[in-house]
Amino acid sequence: MTSFTLSDPQLALVEKPIERKVFLEGPAGTGKTTAAAAHLLGLLASGVPARSILVLVPQRTLASPYYEALRRPTIDAGGLVTIFTVGGLAQRMVDLFWPLIAEEAGFAHPDLPPTFLTLETAQYYMARLVRLLLDQGYFETVVIDRNRLYSQILDNLNKAAVVGFPHTEVGERLKAAWGGEKSQMRIYDEAQACATRFREYCLAHNLLDFSLQLEVFIKHLWSINQAPPVHGSAAPPPPDGSASPAPPVHGGAGRLCRDYLLTTYTHLIVDNLEEDTPVAHDLVREWLPHCRSALLIYDHQAGYRRFLGADPENARTLADLCDERIAFTMSFVTSPDLETFGAHLAHTLNRPTTRQDTPPSLPSLPSFLSLPPLPSLRYHPQMLDWVADQIATLVHEQHVPPGEIAVLAPFLTDALRFTLTNRLEQKGIPARSHRPSRALRDESATHCLLTLAALAHPEWHICPTRFDVAYALMQAIDGLDLVRAQLLAEIVYRVRDGKPTLSSFDLLKPDVQERLTFVLGNRYERLRAWVEDYVASIQTPLPEAERGGGRGAEPFDHFLSRLFGEVLSQAGYGFHRHYDAGQVAANLIESVQKFRWVARPAPRNTEHATRNTQHASRFTFHVSRLGQEYIGMVQDGVIAAQYIRSWRLQPEDAVLLAPAYTFIIANRPVDYQFWLNVGGRGWWERLYQPLTHPYVLSRGWPRDAVWTDTDEVEARQEALYRLTLGLIRRCRRKIYLGLSELDELGNEQKGPLLQAIQRILRHLPAETET
Repeated sequence: MTSFTLSDPQLALVEKPIERKVFLEGPAGTGKTTAAAAHLLGLLASGVPARSILVLVPQRTLASPYYEALRRPTIDAGGLVTIFTVGGLAQRMVDLFWPLIAEEAGFAHPDLPPTFLTLETAQYYMARLVRLLLDQGYFETVVIDRNRLYSQILDNLNKAAVVGFPHTEVGERLKAAWGGEKSQMRIYDEAQACATRFREYCLAHNLLDFSLQLEVFIKHLWSINQAPPVHGSAAPPPPDGSASPAPPVHGGAGRLCRDYLLTTYTHLIVDNLEEDTPVAHDLVREWLPHCRSALLIYDHQAGYRRFLGADPENARTLADLCDERIAFTMSFVTSPDLETFGAHLAHTLNRPTTRQDTPPSLPSLPSFLSLPPLPSLRYHPQMLDWVADQIATLVHEQHVPPGEIAVLAPFLTDALRFTLTNRLEQKGIPARSHRPSRALRDESATHCLLTLAALAHPEWHICPTRFDVAYALMQAIDGLDLVRAQLLAEIVYRVRDGKPTLSSFDLLKPDVQERLTFVLGNRYERLRAWVEDYVASIQTPLPEAERGGGRGAEPFDHFLSRLFGEVLSQAGYGFHRHYDAGQVAANLIESVQKFRWVARPAPRNTEHATRNTQHASRFTFHVSRLGQEYIGMVQDGVIAAQYIRSWRLQPEDAVLLAPAYTFIIANRPVDYQFWLNVGGRGWWERLYQPLTHPYVLSRGWPRDAVWTDTDEVEARQEALYRLTLGLIRRCRRKIYLGLSELDELGNEQKGPLLQAIQRILRHLPAETET
């Protein structure tokens, strides 16, 4: 039936009768997703039309196993299996049924199409609205970067949508749970005011961020109205021609969407239920009675996306609606020794994973853990040296592929990433990093591209500092170090009449040219000439009939694509064979493209402008200035949206440096893990979020209950337990614990994770304690 190599429990699941609803549960690494992918192929092999199958995942990256299964050459040609997140499904349905529900949902211009916002473009509009309020004194007592402030207000809207309560209640819920100083109450009121203003602006201009997409879908396209059925109305027949498994739903034109979904998708596969939201669970709960088959998959002791609204407790209640409940227990990843270590760690944190009061005895330490020689590792750099040496031993002496090694920390700072990457490169070991929530402006490749863009568009009057130009040249030109880059920028970079310019390398004095070298000078000159030619081309006057935007109206993403393809990716330049820089460039170009689709340029055509006068945004600008507007957005520190290529298009044989939660959500096990700064409190503490609260804004939290220190400690302890157990279950052979007495800032490290591990080590056999 399939080309998978399956265990007996997996095979038994795949061979079950089709028309069954199964709840599959078990720890990570027990083969649940593999069995689900095989089940999907089994449905297709048995004649189930591909167009009647819907696969739901909480995050797009978790759909990769299903896409890979469907790419197999043995798959028969035909329809396509639909793979969505609930958010993606909501966007598709809102777009499809927009004319039926736009007016009912409260949009000011139901005759015009909707504009769907990404995380970045939602922050753009939020920033434009909130910045006006910041000037009036909003959030004066909040010490936080502006980009984090914008994202937390959006997060409040998202929490209301995924939990299922009105967005106008966010402020009151946060205030009811606050037990500290009364001055904080004002901050919650201000956050509520910003959220309300943003929602009103979206409704006035047909903009839909994630929260509004989901609310419109659930309230206007999915919810059942108890109105009597309309005589003669009926849902469209299922695409496979079979009888409809559900009676038609009536009570409004928008309810055609529910009819469409229930009759089209009669076979459900829902993976990683524990990472999804209460509204997603409600959707599945109402869908199940109308399905011919369903497979729901649940991970034990997971729920890592709780800060995004995940509700593992609510997800587990769906098991009661299934015909059968199956548990996978045998791990295909974790060794028995590491499983025992995980049980001991859970027991130490008062979170036993089994019903046993005391886990079985641990084996000898070298079989599953490795610790540095503690007396000699006092300082943080010494710990990094030890980590680099251990990785070098694994790669060069034990011939472990670098791709089977992951270096993990609660937070991967720029300094930590640079320092460790540099150490590994010196030892001839390739390394890559992955930080999906990193702000665009923090990437050196982004800085280089946008600085060169400012130089190529002098009419924007964006004048980078001399150091910014030097740093951009260092990134752009292969072999140019910072000292010579600063010398070059000091001589060639000038600002004239508020416009940045670069002078020719040929005008430099001979001794300076020799110091910079003619090889690097030639590369600089080629780059400068390309920029000069581009400036000349956009300043060339257009024919009279076409004037208005000039050639500067060329899409900004097209400019970046040309700059990358024609210069920076060529031999002798910084992005040539530099995978991380190429990936950042691709993400940046995609980001600009989506910004261009969403941003509101001032229309040139008078008739078109008149028609859209009321619909036009207050924040309009000429299309030729889109790049200028985008650079301003990036300088605000907008957090990057999720780019699938960042998870897929990576050099496989390289050591991975990533935050611990990012590694877990990627769901890709490795042979060896290195946990950095085990003594740090970052493993235990929550991210500082003064404007929101993931636990208070959840379905399980009582409306009038106060969040106490006891609740905070319990939540942190539970999160630490789930995080460490999730890492252990994604490690095949050994974990290396990076320890030092002092952290990067010179603070002594005595965090809860270190204390828990020390309690475990005290019970090891005496001969292994060293």
